[in-house]
Parts: sequence; structure tokens; C-alpha cells
Amino acid sequence: MSLKGHRIRSVEPDSIAWEMGVEPGMYLVSVNGHPLEDVFDYRYFMAEEEVQVLIREESGEETLLEIEKDAEEDFGVEFESSLMDDYRSCSNRCIFCFIDQMPPGMRQTLYFKDDDSRLSFLQGNYVTLTNMSDRDIERIIRYRLEPINISVHTTNPALRVRMLHNRFAGDVFPKIAALRDAHIVMNGQIVLCRGFNDGAELDRTISDLMEYLPEMQSVSVVPVGLTRFREGLEKLEPFTKEDACRLIDQIEGWQERIWEMTSERSVTQDGKHRDAPVEWTPTHFIHASDEWYLLAGRELPEEERYDGYLQLENGVGMLRLLHTETGDSIGEHLPEREKIPPRNTLIATGFLAADAIRAEVSRTEAAFPQIRAAVLPVKNDFFGPLITVSGLVTGGDLIRQVRAYLAESQELPDELLIPVNMLRSGEKVFLDDVTVADVMRETGLPVRAVGSEGEEFVRALLGLPPKEDKERQIYEQTDCSDCGQTECGEIDPL
Repeated sequence: MSLKGHRIRSVEPDSIAWEMGVEPGMYLVSVNGHPLEDVFDYRYFMAEEEVQVLIREESGEETLLEIEKDAEEDFGVEFESSLMDDYRSCSNRCIFCFIDQMPPGMRQTLYFKDDDSRLSFLQGNYVTLTNMSDRDIERIIRYRLEPINISVHTTNPALRVRMLHNRFAGDVFPKIAALRDAHIVMNGQIVLCRGFNDGAELDRTISDLMEYLPEMQSVSVVPVGLTRFREGLEKLEPFTKEDACRLIDQIEGWQERIWEMTSERSVTQDGKHRDAPVEWTPTHFIHASDEWYLLAGRELPEEERYDGYLQLENGVGMLRLLHTETGDSIGEHLPEREKIPPRNTLIATGFLAADAIRAEVSRTEAAFPQIRAAVLPVKNDFFGPLITVSGLVTGGDLIRQVRAYLAESQELPDELLIPVNMLRSGEKVFLDDVTVADVMRETGLPVRAVGSEGEEFVRALLGLPPKEDKERQIYEQTDCSDCGQTECGEIDPL
């Protein structure tokens, strides 16, 4: 909590602050006598019709502003940090942590491990709760910071201590129970490590997490990502196709049982949980990420089994949703088919989703015969062959493999399409600091970053302008709160 106050970066013209003479560089010290810890304190105390705002100038002179306003009316300032506080770093040394598997010499922001419940609310990050006090839990409840996304991994306290390398890691379950009893909506995540929290331990975890229904609305299971930079770390084995098949059978067995149980509970008169405002509804609850189905060579679940796509950011249902949205977008653009000029594109993707992308390309080509697209799975030489998702493809690997493709190609593509999650949020920079301009210069191709939605995919194939750009690079904490999930298993469809 800052006793000095929070430095104001900008003031919105014609706002309350602007009219009262507040200027950039001043500090907001308190609201109604309350010092502010972070943006949630600010929003909470500002949501009054009568407020007293203490402003301090850089000289130290203080002014108390007495304001009458509508309860929902904003003061009109932006702070130097959108969180109005430092990010809380992770106190664990998880055996599966991706950041510990990063090579040295990359940009500093890539090595920051966040574990901040406030970012869970603001941006969907997953948190372990190990660095949270009872007061932190009380603030989540007070400000209704929901949904909160929790990295559970296992409900076996001793195993959680071992996997997170934190002697307090097994003590978090009373905190989850407190959130449940306060009816805070939660989502869970399990990063599965072969020989640790799989098999019978996974059965135990799923069974235990059902005790938090319906507030715990979904749980995803994602496979650990293993790079070639694991010197000095716990030995972990990659999952095989047979492992993936067993995991899917295990998950789908639980889904059937949980759907039956929650369907019966939702129609009974006592279908409210401890007088909860969170109602019992039929749910499949536990979900395997798309990676498992691709590894197993299995068909993706039907759309209804994703329960409204609650875990898209963890790669649960992204390819199914892409299939649905692509079909819808093809139908939407069919009336203008004759206006679409001939076009030839090259799509760069990770190895894991390449076949799924080829299938969507074929659907689009069948509806628009004048367009053609080749899919280039990019081998991850930088992080190692076990990393097969597109979000971790580096610019250097992309350049080398696109150039090799062009050397053998009979025709130069009109454009190179890449998933936008290869790039740092808001910038045109890859993980290895190679820029989009570098790729264009080295390959001689125009480059277009494509969002994960089926509509954006089809528009890129047809050469239509994008609607929006809203994806971010994962595994990265930036200085302006555009942070990613250090334990996320996301697969971008491209």
C-alpha cells in the first residue's frame, strides 16, 4: 500500500479530475480517507456519490477535493500502473514451470513469474494461491473478484508440496473452501505430469474438486510442456499416444458421471448449494485440452460437451469452435464468392494442429475454388521438438523454414499467414526478438497475423481485411499488464 500515493499518468479531458485541475505527475493518495492498495480499492471507494479525494503534488503540497457525482461516474485518471501496485511474483518452483525451461539471454519480461489473484480476475491468469494470506482471500470476497482461476494440479497435499516445491502448497484448500462458501465462481487447472498427478491421483483430484461445485464451474487438464532447456530440473517424461487415449477415456468417464449427477441435482427443489446464488446446472465439469485429442488421434468432442467453452484460454475446445465458426463464416461470405480474386497463401502453424488447420483450409477451398492455401508446420528447433504449439514458434525458426519451403515451391505465395499469438501483445515481435519486418525482409513475403476466430481465419484466406486483433502472446509478463499465463496450455488454432 502506497503512503506516497499513486502517480497519475494521464487525465481524461472534460472529466471530473480535469475540471478540478488534476494534472499528470500528481499523486492520488486516498479516497474518503482510505489509502489505496490497488485498482480495486480505487474502484470500490470511488463508487460513491460523495467522495473526498486527497491529491499530492510532486512538491509535497496536498489538496483535498470534495466531489459530488453519480455513483457510476469515473474520476477520469489513468495511473502509471494499471494495477496501481506491483505484480506479485510466484513463490513456487513447480516441476513443470515453463519459465524455468527458458534459455538465458532473452528479454527480461519473459522470466517474470506472476502469481497474482488480481490478474486472475483482470486477465484470466491462473494462480496457485500459495502466496495469498487470509486478508487476500477476504479482498477477493469483498470485491467479488470472480471468476478466479486456480492452478490446482493435485488435491493431494503432500504431492502438491512436491510438485510446487513449496512447503505451504498443501495448505491452500481451506482457502478454496472459503471462496466456495462465499459463492465466488472459480475455474481450475491441472497441468498433468506423467507419473506424478496422473492415473489414480487424477481420479482423486477430480473427485475432491467436485466438492466445490457449483462455484468451481470447470476444470481443465493440460499436458506439461517440455523444452530442451531442462538442465538441473526434475526429470519429466513426455506423454505418448497411448497415454493420451487412456487420459481421454478417464476424463470422458468422469464427464458422463458428473453430467448425470448435476442433471439430477439441478431439477430438485434443493438444487441450490448452501443457499448459494450460484445455481446447480448440468455440467461436464472436467475437460481435456485439445492437445490430448490431437495426440491420441481422436475426434474432438461435440460442441455441447464444452459447456459454453469456459476454458478456451487453456486450449479446451478451440479447434471445435474454430470448425464451427469457419463453417458459419464460409456461409456468410458465399454470396460474394464471385467478387473474391484468385489468391494463394502460406499458413505457418505448429505441428500439433497442422492437420486440423488443413481440414479447415480444404473446406474453404471447396467453397471458394479461386483460393489456395498451403499449411507449413514449423518445427520448434529453438525450444525443442516436444514443443509443438504455434504460440511458442520463434521468428528465427519461422524464417529458416519458410525460406526452405520457398526454395522448393513452384509458386510464390501472395501472403504469409501467422497466428497472432506468435507475437508479443500490441507489438510485432516474436519471442526471440525477431520482428515481423525481419520476417518480411528475409522471406520476401507480406505477413499477416491472424486472430484465433474462424471469421478471422476465413477473412485472411479470402484476402479480406481483419475485423480486430485481440490475442496476446502467452508465457510473458509485460510492464503494462498485458501478461500471459505462465502455466497455460493454450493452442492457438493456427
